[in-house]
Order: sequence, then C-alpha cells, then structure tokens
Amino acid sequence: MNNDDYTIMQQMILENIKERRSARRWKIFFRVIWLVIIIGIAYIVFVDKEKDVKSGKQIALVKLSGTISDENKTYEIVKKGLNDALQDKNTVAVIIKANSPGGSPVYSAMLYDEILRLRKSYPKKPIEVVAEEVCASGCYYIASAADKIYAQPASIIGSIGVIYTGFGLTGLMQKIGVDSRLIISGKNKAMGYPFVAENPTQTAIQQAMMDSIHKQFIQAVKTGRGSRLVTNDPELFSGRYWIGENAINLGLIDGFATVDSIAREQFNSDNIVDFTPELDPWDKISKKFGVSLVDSAKQAVSNSEFSGTIN
Repeated sequence: MNNDDYTIMQQMILENIKERRSARRWKIFFRVIWLVIIIGIAYIVFVDKEKDVKSGKQIALVKLSGTISDENKTYEIVKKGLNDALQDKNTVAVIIKANSPGGSPVYSAMLYDEILRLRKSYPKKPIEVVAEEVCASGCYYIASAADKIYAQPASIIGSIGVIYTGFGLTGLMQKIGVDSRLIISGKNKAMGYPFVAENPTQTAIQQAMMDSIHKQFIQAVKTGRGSRLVTNDPELFSGRYWIGENAINLGLIDGFATVDSIAREQFNSDNIVDFTPELDPWDKISKKFGVSLVDSAKQAVSNSEFSGTIN
C-alpha cells in the first residue's frame, strides 16, 4: 500500500467516524425531544388540572359549548361534569355556562332529563344556567331544565322549533340528462333521497315527525319554566329567537348575570371551580404543544413507531 492509498483510507475512516458521531448526536437529540414530549404529556394528563382549587365551599362550573352532537361528546362531557360537581362535598351550587346554537334533539332531551334527575337527587344544590352569546334551540331545551336561566341583554335566546334540511336535484338531472336508478325494498326506504322527485306522502310523514319532536320540545320548556313563561304569546313556540332584553319579558330567562356575579351575589363566594371534563387527553395536549406537534405524535403512536424512535 503506497502513501496515497494510505492517505485515502485514513480520510475514509475519519469521514466514517464523523458520520457516526453526527448520527449519534442526532439520535441523542431526538431522544431528548421525545423525552421532553413524554414528560410534558405525563404532566398535562396526570398533574396539571388547570384548576385553582381553594378550600371551603365552591361554585362548580360546567361548560356547554358548540354544536350539541355525538361527535362533540356533548352529552358525555356535560353529564360527567354535572355528576362530578354535585358529588363533591364542597359544591354548594352548579352553574352551566352555555354558548351553543343547539343541535341534536336526542342529546338535548337526554341532558334535559339528566338535569331534572340531578335536581331531585341534590335538592339543596341549585343548578343554574348562564347563557353567553347564544343559547338557542337544543341548548335552550337543556337550559329549561335548570332552576334558573340568566343571560346578557344582547344574548340570543329561544328558537323553540325543529328543522330538517334537504334538497332536490331532479330538475338539474333532467337538464343534464342524468337519471336515477334507485332500487329499494320498502316504499318509504328512500324517503328524503335527493335524486328522486319529492313524494307528497313522504313529505307529510317527515312533517309529522318534525311536529312530534316540536311538541316534545314545547312540553319540556313548559315543564321546566312553569308559570314563568308567557305562554299566550303566539310567537313563543314559533321557532324564532330573541335577544335577552326581550326574552326576559317572555319568561324565557330569569335575569341578567354572569358566572362571577351569580357566585358573588347569590352564593357569596369567589371560589369557582371548573368541572368540565376533557375526555380526550389529546385535546388538552393540543392546547399546550400545538396541533402540528401533537398530530405527529398521534401518527407515531398509531403506527407503533413511538418506542422504536426512542430506543
């Protein structure tokens, strides 16, 4: 081996050593990053409760926000929050902070029934609702089960009605020369199907279902609000909504207040404890680390690559 060959081999060995050192540094770096993420997750899930809990009596807060649906887990979240709050020996009252345009009549009715049940089980712990920007339709359905409802003068309140949305494309299909080749078993199986002409009989069936749900809604509000409602107003159950300034005259709300003012003035306490559960830990992690970082971690976990990265 001549000197040139020896020099080339020496350079190759040195380069190989440098690459291995660099790879080792990157491996250590990523291990540290994953360690920080794991520690952060553990802290958020097991330590950080995001509550400033004081001793003594407390006003429990449960948030009802967004569209009422199974996808948003509205029923599970509010139900768990209410039960946890009322079971706590320090709770003297529960306030539901509502900000929702409504949603599923089924989950609204379920929460309505749950609030009535809890009021009977805990008669000495009032359940009150404070509406923020909007408490309409299914949200108001739920709120009407509470002991009292408060809002702001500009809050949107009411909308005691039911809606079904659909569309028909038969006219467009005729224009562009497209026909529907629908095959069904059962004459009403395709009720509401947008690619066939509207059927008056089926429309009447759908209308009857909407009317039935509407009656359930009306009865729930009447039962919950009782004599406070001005039931002789023909617009009350028409599906329209009001601002708080007008809603109070119809008995839809009991007054104007905020969560803080009710805690201070009615229950002489500033100890408000949020009992709203976060059923999915990833939701909480997202708020701390950012959506993109958590999405990457989720993907790693789902692909079973998490342990392989840190080993």
